[in-house]
Parts: sequence; C-alpha cells; structure tokens
Amino acid sequence: MIRVLPLSLAFAYAAVVGCSNAPGKPKPVVNDGVPTPVMAFAPLYSTYCAGCHGAEGKLGPAPPLNDPLFLKIISDEELTSVVANGRSGTSMPAFLLSKGGLLNTAQVKVLVEGLRSQWSKPEYPGDVPTLSGTLGDVERGKSLFTMACASCHGEDGKGGTFEGQPVGAINEPAFLTLSTNAVLRRLIITGRPDLGMPNFAGKSGRPAGFKPLTNSDVSDLAAVLASWRRP
Repeated sequence: MIRVLPLSLAFAYAAVVGCSNAPGKPKPVVNDGVPTPVMAFAPLYSTYCAGCHGAEGKLGPAPPLNDPLFLKIISDEELTSVVANGRSGTSMPAFLLSKGGLLNTAQVKVLVEGLRSQWSKPEYPGDVPTLSGTLGDVERGKSLFTMACASCHGEDGKGGTFEGQPVGAINEPAFLTLSTNAVLRRLIITGRPDLGMPNFAGKSGRPAGFKPLTNSDVSDLAAVLASWRRP
C-alpha cells in the first residue's frame, strides 16, 4: 500500500524540528580523560540526520537519503557541501563546526561515506537527468505537469488521490517556501519512493506510453512549481 505524507506538513514539521534536533547525542569516547569525537556512522546519523530523514533513511519529513537514485545523481563534493554547509533557504542546517554546527570535517566525511556504503547501489541502471540545471519553460512545463503529475497531485497541484489514497499538495506555500529550485529538481527526478511517488521514469499513475523525463523536461516542470511560489 502506498504511504502518503502531505508534503506541506512534512516540510513544515522539518522547519520546526530541524535535522539536528533528534533525541540525545552520542556520548563522546573518553581516552585518558579527554573526550574523543564520535567517528562511527550509525550514532552520527541517528543523532544528526534521522530526525528529518528517517531512522532508516526514509519515511521522514525530509526527502529520503536511503535512495540509490539520489545517491547516483549527487556527487561526493555536493553531498559533502550539503552536510557541511546546509541548504540555504531550507530547513537543512549546516553541521560543520566552522558553520555553526557540531561536527568536525572528519565526522562530515564519515557521514558522506556512510551514506554511500549503506544505501548506494554499485550500478544503478540507466541514464538519469542531472541534479544541476536551470529553470525551463513554464508553458511547456504545464503540459508536462498535466501528463506526468496531475493524475495524483491534481491539475492545479493542490492535492489529489491515487488508488483512493490522498496525495499531498505541491502548490502550497509552506512546501514551496522550504524547497529551493534544486530541491524541486531533485524531487522531480527521484520522486519519493518511500511514499509511493514515482521517479522521473516511473509509470505508476501515468498514462500509457509515458516516456522517462529528460533533463529539459525536469527543468520545465521545476519552472512550473517555482512559478507557484508566493511571497
């Protein structure tokens, strides 16, 4: 059964809770009376990431990290930058000490390498759109939205149903305010596999003959979503 969490509620919750506000933090190892930073992936992830991204990297209010497609399209450099510096304009905070966080450079590296080792697939099949890209054409994006998205999210993006289950709104101020253009592009490419939302090539809820979205398609769809933002 498809699990659906209204994205507006999820992102609003993430804004209030914040990724670093998970219960407790790992106790430092004490060596000769001197605290040593925790350097294991599991306790670091549990403390600093699970509150938003889910205990197993999915089913949290923020997009899943336990997603081989996402880990395929994001480089080590960008993933490191996001963990260290956060995402400006979203509820993703910076975790590096020099940026006001609580982790040193080595701990950030442990998290990045742990995400890869835990949830990547060595060879994710097929070509996929790139994570980087500019906004495209709004009018073309509207036609694509009708074809690829409206059957679940509604023609105006304000919510719909799929197989009798409610689907969250994406034309919604809280969600769009908390989602940069890069986040919108990521969600169009990867979907939310933990909630049943198809990725760029998924056929669930889409018309017969649907073809995978191209880089240009992703840019045009992102332009439509961005155009729905309101001050």
